[in-house]
Parts: sequence; structure tokens; C-alpha cells
Amino acid sequence: MKALKKDGAVVYLTRYGDYDLSANEASNRKRSDLSRRANIINKSGCDLYLSIHLNADVDSSWMGAQAYYDKINSENKKIAKIYQEEFIRYLDTDRKYKEDSTLYLQRRITKPGVLLELGFLSNAKERSLLQTESYQLKIAEAVRKGTVKYFNH
Repeated sequence: MKALKKDGAVVYLTRYGDYDLSANEASNRKRSDLSRRANIINKSGCDLYLSIHLNADVDSSWMGAQAYYDKINSENKKIAKIYQEEFIRYLDTDRKYKEDSTLYLQRRITKPGVLLELGFLSNAKERSLLQTESYQLKIAEAVRKGTVKYFNH
């Protein structure tokens, strides 16, 4: 894992492209991939992890960005609340941050952090928004503001 340095901050990525981290011989590639990501994060010197995703559901009416946290680290709820406030401010969502202790990756990460679902690909309106540069910049600003707010608390 290599570090990216920008303006005094150090950023670690678990991946640098569209590939998984599963072991070649893994019978369950997804679980192997997630397990390896958790190990990378836990062994890193990170002060905050963000697991960033786009969501999908069979019910295409769902939309909006949402922060999920696991209670494994006492900071996680506070972090989720901060990011959700920025999603509400920048992305015009009325969703609430949510505790979810069933997520495989989050249950294994001891560092403080959250899973950020940035929108629903299964919702045609939101999928269209997610493809625009202006909305992507709003997402980036919401995540940036949330990060700054967390570290300034």
C-alpha cells in the first residue's frame, strides 16, 4: 500500500483501480477481498477510514446518500453523524445516518470510520445525477467538509 500526500494529509487507498483484492485460490472471492481490505486498514496508520460505495436496490424508488456505522469503534457514530449532516447540506437528501452491525467489512475494522453510500444506481434520476460532473463535485465537497469537520472536532 502506498501513501498519497497532499497538503499535509496522508491518504492510503486499498486499491488503485477496478479490481478486487481476493486471494487467487479463494472460494469466496468477495469475502476474501473484504477481509484483505480490513487487514490493510487495521494495519495502516490511518486516523479515519472511509469505505465509499454506490448503492442499488430492487426497489428503484430509494435514493439519497447515507452514512453507515458499526459500533466496533466508539467514534464511528459521531463520524457518521458528521458526514450525514454534510450529505443533507450538499446533496439535498433527507436520509439519516444508520447503525448497521451486519456489514462484513465494517465489523472487522477497528480504526474509526464509516461506510458512505453516495447514491442509488437503481434510481434513474439519481443515476443520471451521479454521472454529472457538477453532482460529483458536490459529493466530493460533502466528503471533504465532513472530513475537515471530523478532524476539527
